[in-house]
Formats: sequence, C-alpha cells, structure tokens
Amino acid sequence: MSGLSAVLRGAAQAIVALGFVVCVSGSAAAQGVLKNTFEDWQMRCDTPAGAKSEQCALIQNVTAEDQENVALSVIVLKTADKKATILRVLAPLGVLLPSQLGLYVDNQDIGSAPFLRCLPDGCVAEVFLKSDLLNTLIKGEMATFIIFKTPEEGIGIPISLGGFSAGYAALP
Repeated sequence: MSGLSAVLRGAAQAIVALGFVVCVSGSAAAQGVLKNTFEDWQMRCDTPAGAKSEQCALIQNVTAEDQENVALSVIVLKTADKKATILRVLAPLGVLLPSQLGLYVDNQDIGSAPFLRCLPDGCVAEVFLKSDLLNTLIKGEMATFIIFKTPEEGIGIPISLGGFSAGYAALP
C-alpha cells in the first residue's frame, strides 16, 4: 500500500472550506444544488462564503445494509485552485478512530486513512486523490469502506463506482 501512504502524508493539509455540509443522520443529505446525476453519483454545486466561483463535488450517500443507523457520505472534489482532488468520507460518530477508515476496491485492499477530525454530524477522513488511486476508482466497479465500532467489529459499506468515471470527468 505504498501509494496510499504518499497520499496520506499530505492529507492533513488537504482541509479546505467545505462548501457542502453533509449529515450522517438517518437521512443522509447534502446541501448544494443538484447539477447532474451520473448513475449512483450526484454532482452538487455551491458557492462557499467568500469564494469567487462555484465549487462542485461528486457525492454518494449510503447506509449500511444491515445497520440503518450507520450512514456514510463519500465526497470527491477539486480544490479551489484546481491543482488537487480530495476524497473526503464522513463517517458516523462513534467510529473507533485509531482503526482508521479502510478501503477496498473490487475486493483489493487499497489501505486505510486516518480520521482527521470529528464534527457534530460525524468524523471526517480525507486524502488527496493521486493518479494511482484515482485510476483505481475510475476503473473499479465497487468500493467498500470499512469503519470500526470496536477493534473486533468492522462494518463494510459498499459504494457503487457506477458513474464515477463520467462524473469525475464532468467536475469543473
């Protein structure tokens, strides 16, 4: 997982203004104007306070199949300067932070990312999407994010990658 460790080095610096407030309550919802839908992904846009232009993100909200109170929001957005892309995941409060957020794509272990902070609605993990991870997501069919309630209890939450490639290509 050497590629992801390089991605993680800069993750703490990736925190930018979140123009999209995502709730991980039972009705996971994103604010912002729905601009387009790409299969299982939505493109939502908003102009953050103080920003000169609209910022758009690909968003998918899901709930664990066997635990309705466990919702996850996956957000992909380009930084305001358009020089980097961020993968941000909002997990529910109560996740075991030291166990980090795991990621599998098409049953291949990609690695894990630390949670950077917790907000009133959930805990955030984010990484810069470097070309190797981005290409894996573009070519993949299914991503599974793993969160832990206890060291022994991991919960895999599948995220469809259907439409991700087209949605990413359409991000301004």
